[in-house]
Amino acid sequence: MQHFDVAIIGLGPAGAALARQLAGKKSVLALDKKQQRGTGGFMKPCGGLLAPDAQRSFIRMGITMPKHVMADPQIFSVQTLDVQTGVARNYQRSYLNIDRHAFDLWMKSLIPASVTVHHDALCRKIWRENGLWHLSYVVEGVTRHATATYLVGGDGANSMVRRQLYPTHEIRKYVALQQWFKDTHPSPFYSCVFDNHTTDCYAWSISKDGFFIFGGAFAMKEGREHFEALKTRLVPFDFRFGEPVKNEKCTVLCPSRWKDFVCGKENAFLIGEAAGFISASSLEGISYALDSAEILAGVLHQAPENANAVYERKTLGLRIKLMGKVVKNRCLTTPWIRSAIMKSGVSHIRVTQDDVTEARA
Repeated sequence: MQHFDVAIIGLGPAGAALARQLAGKKSVLALDKKQQRGTGGFMKPCGGLLAPDAQRSFIRMGITMPKHVMADPQIFSVQTLDVQTGVARNYQRSYLNIDRHAFDLWMKSLIPASVTVHHDALCRKIWRENGLWHLSYVVEGVTRHATATYLVGGDGANSMVRRQLYPTHEIRKYVALQQWFKDTHPSPFYSCVFDNHTTDCYAWSISKDGFFIFGGAFAMKEGREHFEALKTRLVPFDFRFGEPVKNEKCTVLCPSRWKDFVCGKENAFLIGEAAGFISASSLEGISYALDSAEILAGVLHQAPENANAVYERKTLGLRIKLMGKVVKNRCLTTPWIRSAIMKSGVSHIRVTQDDVTEARA
């Protein structure tokens, strides 16, 4: 049985960033369900827009993004639509359009060879014994075991590590459904769609490399029915769907209270969405994944006796920022507040297409 300083489960943006920053200073074991090449293993269903906060994280790390991770086109505004009132507004947003799977694989490729990485690996069991964390995992059909001083869960919404540490913890969840279509719209666009008849969260659309991606977050029960109902309600607004060429589905967290954010205990830590670090107002999580990984890397480099308390203290600002997103979520998903904000026209950039969209409503 091999021993490591740190074992990381999940190499999404959070886990990959942490592994890279610990390399050479700690012995690290990293397990990931994705294959490093091709399309095998786990693929995160995600529209793939990189928010400005995530871009700033890369600036701090001194990392530049390669061309093959980028998608076409790059659009600098989001059309926000309130289906119930028919009001549409156009807001400037500085997102980068990316290929999410290529992005995840690129993040993993930045991890130095000194880190022991197992791709297409499945962690079966974790437990604490004699002051160490034990892991049982499967790689290429072979079950292996390892121990670690520190355990890190970067394993997303259905985090195994979070369930181990907080077996009774409950947080609001949605099913995120997403379909890809051949894009037949006259002009590419991003959109954010609110419709309280079908979801108390929101839906989105993204033009990407000749495809039109439409997705949304819906209640776990009857999510597919609500998804299809929303597509029907969007036809009068000139949303063009046709036959889907790909269907995607995953669970997404949406924090609604302070105690939804859980940082870990007993030398085990949670980062990214596993910790509840995801925006309730936009479901954007990459920036918080990168930020929480950066914070934890700093803590583990110092290896204080009370590492969990230090990590919780250092993520306080992050959690306060996320609570602000919870408040914003409540405003945007409350029909009369959302209607008042959009009708005010604050920050709206008028374009010719606005008149066409509202006329069709």
